[in-house]
Formats: sequence, C-alpha cells, structure tokens
Amino acid sequence: MCVGILVRVRGSNSFVYRMDEFKACVLEYFPENILIDVLSYLSVRELVRAGRVSKRWKRLVKDQRLWRLVDLTAWKGMTSRILWVLLRQYFGCGLRCLRLRGLLLSARGGTILSEPWLKALSTKCPRLNKLYLLHADLRTLPSCQLLPPSLKVLELRGCELPRGFFEQKLPASLTSSQNKAEAASSAGAQQQGQSRKEKAPKSSSEILIERLVLNNVPSFTDQHLQSLTSWNKLSRLELRDTFRVTANGLRSSAAKDGVCGVEGLSRLKYLEIGITGRQGYQLQMASLGLGAGWLGLEELSLGGKEVSPGLLCASRLKDLKSLCLWACTLSEMQIVRSCRMLRGLRQLEFLDVTFQPRQCLPVVEGEGGGEEEQDNEAAAGDGSNDENKTLDPILSLRRSLASSLPSCNLVFTNCSVQMNAD
Repeated sequence: MCVGILVRVRGSNSFVYRMDEFKACVLEYFPENILIDVLSYLSVRELVRAGRVSKRWKRLVKDQRLWRLVDLTAWKGMTSRILWVLLRQYFGCGLRCLRLRGLLLSARGGTILSEPWLKALSTKCPRLNKLYLLHADLRTLPSCQLLPPSLKVLELRGCELPRGFFEQKLPASLTSSQNKAEAASSAGAQQQGQSRKEKAPKSSSEILIERLVLNNVPSFTDQHLQSLTSWNKLSRLELRDTFRVTANGLRSSAAKDGVCGVEGLSRLKYLEIGITGRQGYQLQMASLGLGAGWLGLEELSLGGKEVSPGLLCASRLKDLKSLCLWACTLSEMQIVRSCRMLRGLRQLEFLDVTFQPRQCLPVVEGEGGGEEEQDNEAAAGDGSNDENKTLDPILSLRRSLASSLPSCNLVFTNCSVQMNAD
C-alpha cells in the first residue's frame, strides 16, 4: 500500500497528487504491535480474510492477543466445519471468552457443538474462563462436564437442555470407594467417615463454574436446580424467564441446616430471579421459595412479576446485604414493610421501578403478627397528609427507611411514579 500527498499549485485552487517527490510508505514498515492494534478492530470473519493477504499477515492474524475475546454470534452461516478450522488454526492458550450462536432457531437446524470439538477446545484453550451460548441445542450433550474444566462463567440464552445436563458425576473408582466406606462405617463412626470424604482428593472432572446465567431457558426445571447443589464453586446464579422453576424447587435447593451440616446451595452469595416474558404468568411465583430463609445469601435481585410476592419472603433472609429491584411496580408500603426487618442491608437499589400511590396490602398468611404490621403501616404512613411526600415517593421512602435502616444506601435509577386518574 502506497501513500501519496496532495500539493496545491501556486496561484490556483487546483490540487495535484504528487508521488514522485515522496518515498512510498508501505504497511510492511509499520511495527508489529501497531499492526496488531489495527487488526484488533476487525471481526473474526474479517481477521480470517486478512490472513490471506501475505505470509506476514497470516502470522500476525494468529497472534493470541487478537483471540482473547472471540464473538461468533454475528457470523451468519456458522457450521461445525468452520468451528474446527478456527480451533485448529487460530484458537490457542490466549482465548479467555468465547461467544457462540447455535442453530436452534435457524432454518437449517442441527447442532454445531460436539463432544470431540469440546474436548479439543479444552486441550488447546486451557485458559478459557467464560462461555456464552445463544440459541444452542445442547440436548446431544449428556452432561455439562464435557465443557472446558477451566470455565468460571457459563451463560446460556435461549438454549435447550437435556434432563441431567447439570448433574456432576464422579468417576467410577471414586464412587465405588465411597460406597465401600459408607457400607463399612457404623452409625457411631459417621463423623469420621465425613472427615475422610472431605480430605479425599478432588476429582479432575469437578465442575468449577462460579457464575451461571440462564436467560430465557424454558427447559430449565426444578430438577436442574437441584443438580446445582453438587457444585462446590457456584457463588452467583441468575435465573431470568425460567418459567418451570417453582417455589418448591427453590425451597429444596436453598441453603439450610441439615443433618450433615449446611445443605443445598450453601456457597451461593448472589441470586437473581426475574420473570418478564409472559404477561399472564401470575399463578406460581418462584420467588416465594425464598421464604425458607436462604443461609449465607448476601445479594438478591428480583425483577418483573416476581417482585411483589418475593419481596415479602425476602424479609426472612437474615444474611442479605444488597437488594436490587428492577422492572417492577411497587408501593412504598410494600418496600417499607419488607425491608425494615433486614437489619444487615447495606444497599437497596431500584432500577426501572414504577412507584404506586400508598395503599393497604392484603395480609399474607404466615407473614408476621398483627402488631408488627400495624407498626410498619404507622412507619410508612408518617406524614401521609404531607403533600410533598405524596408527590415525591423517593423522598418519602428515604424518610421511612432512615430510622429502621440507617446504614442502608438507597439508589434510584430510571424510576417513575404512577399517578391516580383523579
């Protein structure tokens, strides 16, 4: 590639393109670090095409600095053959994040993720931390243990899952040794057997995923949720538009004191539940399962139609430090009544929340006594005749929670007020 210059002719408004007085400037003279920075602005498909220019460009395109964050969701016509080519020629130890679109909603259909490709991906990309799958059909994979063991974040959106996809299966040698140990131990030596299990070496196939995001995955059920209790590293779980998760499923998976210590998702620190898709989904509210009192849960996010009943149950989460309410309609009475009992709450965030005028809530069976409800109503109704508080629910909410939660930080983002017709 040559670079010229425009020279203005004296006494005229015309310009002449002169190249004979200047040396040609070719891209070959640029340092490689600058060329790699320029190539980083290209998409994956454009990078593959750029590697056909010359031998030097082919070598530069294979630089692992260009393959740290790979987004293949915009590549139309993606096939398994293209994935094999990318894996063999371009993917390497520099890959950190991979975003891939499947063929679930495609006219061709079919699957592009196979067991041999996933095994090759695990071998060639040992530092892959995040995997994002969009519209992928995973029913051909028996278990998520086929995914790279280095994954820390797994995000599934609009995917199809088999029944036992999240089950963690231990090797046969380890399970047989555990069965023999359990059969040989007596009732008095159960504690010793438990300590031996804890000291046993970790399996190489153990799932180390710390964050699991499920967005619009209709096939995710209570059985899948129960399978997550065997994940020892899971600390963040986000469930959006997972319609088959019920209150019973959350109760059975919640961290609680059991016979052998804390059972369920005991290492879970962040939980998000949101139903925003179906307008008529108002019968079974999955967030009602929070009423069991999730031990160790520090951050909770509720959105959509789950907020109103789930907020009442969230008052039983004694370890909660951060609460986020998004895309919902609430009244000041509901917020004050539920949040006043969360003494350890440090941040309360409202995102795209519509505030209703003050109204009396129906009594929910099993939610506190009558004296406590009267105290909450009195606290929320202080200054109800004040016109400024009625017109400014944010200021009124701040004053209502100031006495009960003095250390809590209130954050309002893109909130609105629903006014009465009169």
